Amino acid sequence: MPSQRFAPPSEVPGLAARRIAADIVDGVLQKHRTLDEQLDGSGAHPGLKTLPDRDRALMRRLVATVLRRLGTLGHVLSRLLDKGIPSDAPRAQSALLIGAAQILWMDVPDHAAVDLSVRLVQSDRRAARYAGLVNAVLRRCAREGKALVEEVAAQSLDLPPWMLARWSAHYGETVARDMALALSHDPSLDLTVKSDAAQWASRLHGEVLPTGSVRTVLHGAVTTLPGFAEGQWWVQDAAAALPARLFGDIEGKSIADLCAAPGGKTAQLALAGAHVTAIDRSPARVARLRENLTRLSLQAETIVADAVEWAGPADGFDGILIDAPCTSTGTIRRHPDVSWLRQESDIAAMTVLQRRLLQKSVSLLKPGGTLVYCTCSLEPEEGEHAVAALLAAEPGLRRVPIDASEVSGLSEIVTPEGDLRTLPSHLPNADPKLGGLDGFFAARLVKS
Repeated sequence: MPSQRFAPPSEVPGLAARRIAADIVDGVLQKHRTLDEQLDGSGAHPGLKTLPDRDRALMRRLVATVLRRLGTLGHVLSRLLDKGIPSDAPRAQSALLIGAAQILWMDVPDHAAVDLSVRLVQSDRRAARYAGLVNAVLRRCAREGKALVEEVAAQSLDLPPWMLARWSAHYGETVARDMALALSHDPSLDLTVKSDAAQWASRLHGEVLPTGSVRTVLHGAVTTLPGFAEGQWWVQDAAAALPARLFGDIEGKSIADLCAAPGGKTAQLALAGAHVTAIDRSPARVARLRENLTRLSLQAETIVADAVEWAGPADGFDGILIDAPCTSTGTIRRHPDVSWLRQESDIAAMTVLQRRLLQKSVSLLKPGGTLVYCTCSLEPEEGEHAVAALLAAEPGLRRVPIDASEVSGLSEIVTPEGDLRTLPSHLPNADPKLGGLDGFFAARLVKS
């Protein structure tokens, strides 16, 4: 007779997704790990391998909703807890956040959100004693939570105060709050297609944006969507697709893409007929770039190197694209962890690197060549100020202003100086999921 008469009971459906979501939320808030490193690559959560696609999608939505609404969640829970969120048991904290996020913003029955959060806590040795507290607080949240959210709806609590203050100072308080509101919604999926955008928009149940990108709200694994395996498109925010177009006709020209991975802009340049040299310092990211180019049947020379130290060819390049490392505050729509991992002090360190990259790019550029500098940051030090400082230091460079006609007539994304500046609140739509852009800055300069 077998020693174990009965098979072990299967886990409650949905609990594994919530456990992994709690681990990843803890990873961001307690261990300061990015979402990217926890969801992909060698540092990815080991439980993801066994999670079905449906549960994986649920887990991602749970994590994103918690991080996107973290300030409001903190307010709601502080009103429902007499002594604040338990600080000695991280799993109790993450269970409360995940449970409240489901009750307030997700299509999950309240009883399921409460029950599974309680089970999360019960399965953790340090947090188990808080099971009763979690149950009581989340039941109150189901009754009172939506009214508590409305109390602070106009206060933009879901951004760090330092970030909101900076945006208010630079863009104006009204625009800053519009940006914060745009960031509170789940983003769409934007695709750059090789050709026939209208056809792909139809096949993917999306729409063609004024910029030419295809936007859809399809969920699930991107790799299973029509056209992916055939290399007909790649994922790229509509704003991120604009800088590479600022070169104009580059058929047969030599273009260096510095800091190139994961390769969306490299692919654009190669598709336009340029001879592209793509440089990135990360071997793993260059390997991913090469995989993407192979899938897309596009050609580029790829080099693992630090662009600042790279010698480059003696005769230089016709064009250089720098998508510089930055604080990435423009990408919070898709990377809500950025809000809580970045500090204001990070800006100064990034501007030093950006300055070095800009100086290097000037030395790599042929006379008459074009430099397009861009960052996915909303901080002026990493965009407008960086270009102003470069122009002051390099009299051989001049700005070539961008005309609205080059960006599909969207005059609101062109600054008075002729640079590109997209904001999360741009391209509004009656359905918030179909509106918005990543925050991007780009300038076009020519070497005399």
